[in-house]
Formats: sequence, C-alpha cells, structure tokens
Amino acid sequence: MDKNEVKIVIAKRVAKEFKDGDVVNLGIGLPTMVANYIAPDMDVTLQSENGFVGIGPAAETGKENKYIVNAGGQPVTIKMGGAFFDSAMSFGIIRGGHVDATVLGALQVDQEGNLANWKIPGKMVPGMGGAMDLVVGAKKVIVAMEHTAKGEPKILKKCSLPLTAVQEVDLIITEMGVMEVTTQGIVLKEIHPDFTIEDVKRATEADLIVAEDLKPMEI
Repeated sequence: MDKNEVKIVIAKRVAKEFKDGDVVNLGIGLPTMVANYIAPDMDVTLQSENGFVGIGPAAETGKENKYIVNAGGQPVTIKMGGAFFDSAMSFGIIRGGHVDATVLGALQVDQEGNLANWKIPGKMVPGMGGAMDLVVGAKKVIVAMEHTAKGEPKILKKCSLPLTAVQEVDLIITEMGVMEVTTQGIVLKEIHPDFTIEDVKRATEADLIVAEDLKPMEI
C-alpha cells in the first residue's frame, strides 16, 4: 500500500465504529478523511471544534465555500440541519460530555492508553490545541494513525514524548489492524489480510495480546 491507500484503509475502518445517533469529533489530519466514508444511511453528527455540527464529506473541487472548513482548515460541506456557533459553545459540547467519540492522530500511544500527539521534537509547535479537551470529554477515544513512522514503532510500552492525556485511549486503528486498549494491555482484535501476526508484532514495541477470536480487518 502507498501512503494514500494506507490512509484510506484506516479512514474506512474508523467509519465502521460509529452507530446511529452518535456525535463524533474528527481531529486534524487523517481523521478528517473519515467523513468521506460514513455510510449515507448512518445517522452520525460530526462536530468540528472550530464551531459547527453537521459536517459532510469534503467539498468538490470548484465548489468550495471558504467559510465552511474543518478544524484543519480544509473545505468541507455541511448537511441539512447543521449549525454554526462560537468556540465557547463548541468546547461546552466537548467538555460537557456530549461527544460520543473522538478520532485523533497520534505521534505515540502506549500500552497503558497514554497518548502523545502534539510535541514534535525539533519543531516549533503552538501547543496541543483542543486535543486535551477532546480525549477527556469524549465517551470513546479512537486513535487513527499509521502503524509506524519511518519504520519506527508508534505503539510503545511507554510514551517518550510529552503526554496529551493519561490512560484515555480506547481503540487504535492502523493499516495493520484494530487494537483495543484494556487493563491487561493492547489486544489485537482485527488484522489486515496483507499482514501476519508476526508482521504486526515486529512493528509494535508494546506487548501485544492476540485475541482468541482474531478477525480479518473490516475494509
């Protein structure tokens, strides 16, 4: 798989995690792609931390509205019934526990469910943004990311970068599979058919528990 195919596989699989009636926040980067793969008959309300609910798929080229963008500044559409509001209302929704699931990228995740997704060594960064609110305010935290970075594992025994949140990650979805964070550790629940269990273990520093009922990844 090339880089774009990897992102599509992850985004498609994340979209299968939602259920009718869910309010879902999609983080900057890869997670924003998830909006393009939610089934049309699924009643999911997407919330954007920059101030609206009712995000639709990415805007078609030539039909962009510069005032309708997601948290990453990308042109998107808005569905019938969508609403716009200020940051106070947006974070009131997040901090008030009204978001059923949040999908974020990550630099590192560890087997305790700790998340590091804002501090890039050697680079100037403005801060962790709304991520720290989202991971403690949402009922379910899904990390959507590539399994490795330049061949190095991103799923670790212990995060080495500054943490965004402690023990808040529930699910990790990569191009290799779907992993659940439990009190016993990280459990591989689904595996992409292009990879073997040994492939996933080699690409993962954390101790990986293979589920007895391991299934092929839904793609």
